[in-house]
Amino acid sequence: MSKPLLVIGSTGQLARALKVLCPEAVFLARAQADLAFPQKVTEALEGYDPCAVINAAAYTQVDNAEKEEALATTVNASSPAAMAIYCAGKHIPFVHFSTDYVFDGSGNAPWKEDDAPAPLNAYGRSKLAGEDAITHIGGRTLIFRTSWLYDAPGKNFLNTILRLATEREEMKIINDQFGAPTYAPHLAAAVLDILETAMMSKVFPSGVYHLCNKGETSWYGFACAIVEHARRLNMPLKVSQIHQIPASEYPLPAKRPHNSRLDCAKALSMFGVSLPAWRDGLKDCMELKQ
Repeated sequence: MSKPLLVIGSTGQLARALKVLCPEAVFLARAQADLAFPQKVTEALEGYDPCAVINAAAYTQVDNAEKEEALATTVNASSPAAMAIYCAGKHIPFVHFSTDYVFDGSGNAPWKEDDAPAPLNAYGRSKLAGEDAITHIGGRTLIFRTSWLYDAPGKNFLNTILRLATEREEMKIINDQFGAPTYAPHLAAAVLDILETAMMSKVFPSGVYHLCNKGETSWYGFACAIVEHARRLNMPLKVSQIHQIPASEYPLPAKRPHNSRLDCAKALSMFGVSLPAWRDGLKDCMELKQ
């Protein structure tokens, strides 16, 4: 029997998508591998002999991280470092996910992998610390930065907008932050394809890669598209107006980048893989809501 793929995480958006595409993989829930305790993560890994490890778990509560930065850093950096050490010792690939939040959001050009990171918030700092630790450890590593992840189930922007659209006649949505909404199943499929290609390569293509759905929009544009799809599906909506506001009118504990665009050319060039347009991802997702 071939060695299994081991996935850390079982209930998050990405883990659920991976489970659909790769049901034969082994998924470790928080009870088995709690990333708040790196030593326990190491102990959990020692019980397996996988072909590769994918870390699909993370601390993702951006605003809470402002007051829980130590915990966010443990979950997003210390425990992934422990995974990287385990994988390097086994000479197997380790896949990890990072974020557009490692950048400061300046300018309008899509960020490239070698652009200088400068996180604006504690969450971004914790994810960058994870990238740095994994890269320093070495081994066969693939780090994928993505943006604005969502799925049909779960707590995310899409489901928040759908809920508010049934409760309110008017909504105010930020119009000066730009990025690519990324559909978790599209990202999961691309990552599995890339991992398979990488494992067959003579020289493992370790590094950081940007991977998100094609195109760009603002949170306002994304919200409008969500409501438009919901109306097409005859969902019972109350909302009649969606107003555009700048981020300055909706202050949050954690500062968000204005420019979250990611240049995904490196992944396309290296692996021949790119994700569909973000509107196609939204269409696929909304069809599951019927």
